[in-house]
Amino acid sequence: MDPAISSLIASVEQGDRAAADALFAALYSELHQLAKARLARSAGNLTLGTTTLLHEAYLDLARRDPARFPDRSKFMAYASRAMRGLIIDYVRNRKAQKRGGEFEITSLESDVADTTTDLDLAQVGQALDQLAEVDPELVQIVDLKFFCGFSFEEIAAICQRSERTIYRQWEKARIFLRDALGRSV
Repeated sequence: MDPAISSLIASVEQGDRAAADALFAALYSELHQLAKARLARSAGNLTLGTTTLLHEAYLDLARRDPARFPDRSKFMAYASRAMRGLIIDYVRNRKAQKRGGEFEITSLESDVADTTTDLDLAQVGQALDQLAEVDPELVQIVDLKFFCGFSFEEIAAICQRSERTIYRQWEKARIFLRDALGRSV
């Protein structure tokens, strides 16, 4: 790991807010790629932009009190989880708009698309919340694999575990999610 990143993580762990901001800035390009991958894998028709998602995740990070991340994998996992939550909230808000949540008279054309992908994403979010109650580590694996598109090798490096262990955890998570969603995952 980069010594500068390690130093920032250590400072963040001690509660240094400025170090948390510097850590986010140092990992900005990597986080931007993460946001881009998350949006691409979540739903193709979202009007939410990569930079907007990343900056919203940063605001979520900034509101966290105290901001503590013992290592890079925990920081990336938190950022990934924050992005997943923001996307699911965005989808739920759009669904509410389609059902009259923000009623207004408009022309026949509307910028709110009717898709089942949005509903599926919300259901996956609920299933992941259930999985988090049982085994939070499995949710991290799902976030990194399914939503971010990391390979098992990359996830193993991030989590500092063997690739085989990550694969077994992925399979456990898939079984849980399949049962929770009532279909194949």
